Amino acid sequence: MIDQHGPDTVDWRVVDEGWGRRAVDFATLSEPGNCREYVAVHQRLGVSEGDRLLDIACGSGLAVELARARGAECAGIDASSRLVAVARDRNAGADIRVGDMHALPWEDASFDVATSFRGIWGTTPAAVDEIHRVLVPGGRLGLTVWGHIKFSPGAWALAPFRMADSAKVRNQAAMQLSRPGAGEEFLSRCGFVDIKRVDVPFVWEFADPELFARALASTGPAYEAIQNVGEAAFIEAATHQARQAVRDGLPLRAPLAVVGYLARKPT
Repeated sequence: MIDQHGPDTVDWRVVDEGWGRRAVDFATLSEPGNCREYVAVHQRLGVSEGDRLLDIACGSGLAVELARARGAECAGIDASSRLVAVARDRNAGADIRVGDMHALPWEDASFDVATSFRGIWGTTPAAVDEIHRVLVPGGRLGLTVWGHIKFSPGAWALAPFRMADSAKVRNQAAMQLSRPGAGEEFLSRCGFVDIKRVDVPFVWEFADPELFARALASTGPAYEAIQNVGEAAFIEAATHQARQAVRDGLPLRAPLAVVGYLARKPT
């Protein structure tokens, strides 16, 4: 679920600045909202006892923890050392490493299943080549990307990200793989077969606008906005945005479109 920016060795190390600066807030306030996404993809992939699973851009390790609950033997990699510290704390004994997803530190054919939750983009084909390498023949891949956010009922929740400078906002849009045929073509080009596109359930829920703003501020895209306008302005804008969505006696709720791709390495 972490945007690791590109194949440059320098770039992946910078990810910790955006995503790791508030690792505990991200792990406890933001990432739990991804549970539906994680569970749905694990179910679709049939993750079960005996599977060797690698989660790429594993963040604070909640997806790894849920895969282990299904019986999988898990590994993970992320560019943020501070998020990896949380992931290791959640998953004692799992092989979770700090590193570059464009140069995975595992041997060929090491895993039966690979997942990445909004961590793989159209700008990161080398990462998918690496996934292909470390999967066994017939190995399964599940990855997710943001869908058509503009028409999502919860689009308001991501609006504060547009406070980043215009070049970064355009770059975020350009990286998307949810356009019709884009993900299928991308994975096919990387050697995968039996590619299937699915809708993945995703909802953020928060108790109040202040908690929402704190959770949102712990993410990488928020960091890009904060760099542009300052933290106080970002928090104020996010809190104001959330107040428009308050419902009496109910949590703040932001359903967002997420697209999943399921695929297989040829036998």
